[in-house]
Amino acid sequence: MFIRLITGFIILIFTGFITFSQVWDPDLGNGYYKNPVIFADYSDPDVIRVGDDFYLTSSSFNCVPGLPVLHSKDLVNWKIIGHAFNLQPPFEVFDKPQHGNGCWAPAIRYHNGEFYIYYGDPDFGIYMTKSRDPAGPWDPLLLVKEAKGWIDPCPFWDDDGNAYLVHAFAGSRSGIKSVLVINRMNPEGTKLLDDGVLVFDGHDNHRTIEGPKMYKRNGYYYIFAPAGGVTYGWQTVLRSKNIYGPYEIRTVMDQGTTDINGPHQGAWIELASGESWFMHFQDREAYGRIVHLQPMVWKDDWPVIGSDNDGDGKGEPVLTYRKPDVGKSWPKISPRVSDEFENNILGLQWQWHANNKPAWAFPFPGKGFLRLYCIPLPENYNNMWDMPNLLMQKFPAPEFTATVKLTFNSRLKGDKCGLIIMGTDYAALIVENTGEHLAISQSVCIDASTQGREEETAGKKIENNTIYMRVKVSGEAQCDFYYSTDGENYLPVGNTFVAKPGRWIGAKMGVFSAGEGVTNDSGFADIDWFRVE
Repeated sequence: MFIRLITGFIILIFTGFITFSQVWDPDLGNGYYKNPVIFADYSDPDVIRVGDDFYLTSSSFNCVPGLPVLHSKDLVNWKIIGHAFNLQPPFEVFDKPQHGNGCWAPAIRYHNGEFYIYYGDPDFGIYMTKSRDPAGPWDPLLLVKEAKGWIDPCPFWDDDGNAYLVHAFAGSRSGIKSVLVINRMNPEGTKLLDDGVLVFDGHDNHRTIEGPKMYKRNGYYYIFAPAGGVTYGWQTVLRSKNIYGPYEIRTVMDQGTTDINGPHQGAWIELASGESWFMHFQDREAYGRIVHLQPMVWKDDWPVIGSDNDGDGKGEPVLTYRKPDVGKSWPKISPRVSDEFENNILGLQWQWHANNKPAWAFPFPGKGFLRLYCIPLPENYNNMWDMPNLLMQKFPAPEFTATVKLTFNSRLKGDKCGLIIMGTDYAALIVENTGEHLAISQSVCIDASTQGREEETAGKKIENNTIYMRVKVSGEAQCDFYYSTDGENYLPVGNTFVAKPGRWIGAKMGVFSAGEGVTNDSGFADIDWFRVE
């Protein structure tokens, strides 16, 4: 272990792995926490407790590795411990960027000594994987049900050993929505045994009900489900003494008087101490769907989530609260963001925008960097929305600075590399081989998702191929770019860019390297480090 001091923050590094940085710190250090507990895009979170440990997974859409798994000892401090798959099927489809498609709203459960994760792909069906170790490895993905528009599955094993699956529908694919269906499963959870039973229609008062999670308590079956849509929705709960209903329904949390919009879609967690808690997301546009933790109590066998100020059984989100009673205090920890590239694997925060190919990048621990090769641009390339070889991670806080040090070893005219902020609009700080010299510029693309064209600032010649690139993100996702050739004096490049979310995901930041033609000896960018402050 050694200690590095960066702009006033102490970061402890254990063999290269950063365990905590004050980019965002939800633990107030006095027995209380503040929301969000994860200021990053862990969309549609589901959480379970196994013994004294908590595990979270979330949607990953087209990004790989997919199905991130996070671990916590107190529901406030979290770290990434792995992913449930490295490549997304069908492979020939997800070898190209499929923005907004892929892995939607997973559920994680622990049953008979094994961890299970189910997720719905709106175009291909319901997948499952399992493992005895939540950090992996996980079994290859199994297609439990081939179907179009079946989404948000959650398994449930009843006291009598019977297994079920509750799920919703994506109207864009199936032609139906705002309803919940339960299917019987075999006990192994590998196939469905019937065509399903309709248990709730939300068209009257709970349109766009989806994301169901099923539990059992005091003889009642409960389905926790968000309704009303991502941005302005609310949290509903259904209960019945019979798994097939009829179900009573109640709104148990909405925005109320707070600024926390659309508080819903998450998980009920019961602690060993008997306390109940609820984790959910809030949509923050460019920052993605960030994760909040709410206290929860039971009244007359109904859950009340958050703060119920008027006693009507419907709560609203809290901003600060005492930490969960887990029996002891645990050290601060946070999802990793910086990377020194000194190990033989990438930090778990990194994801590609499509199934990656082995020759795109290699850790080079002997030299202490990551090598990105100048992969040829895809056929019919329009803009970087089409590029699969973007190596990126989530925005980790409302305000932060990300700096990358790299050395660009270009071989051909048109080779380029850089630092990118990616969404439906994007901006990048790019170093390019002009055929005569290296030049640095800012490239901006508005409406990249609808074939927008890049606009570049005039390139500025640089003599040194070792470059420091920086983006400073301030309130409302405003991004300003800078570069340096000595790591001390930074010069601005281009104009302020306002980040936009991607398709169902928040904006992401990262690095890339690309070329315009095929060669038998590609150029490359050696990424020395990527630091977030």
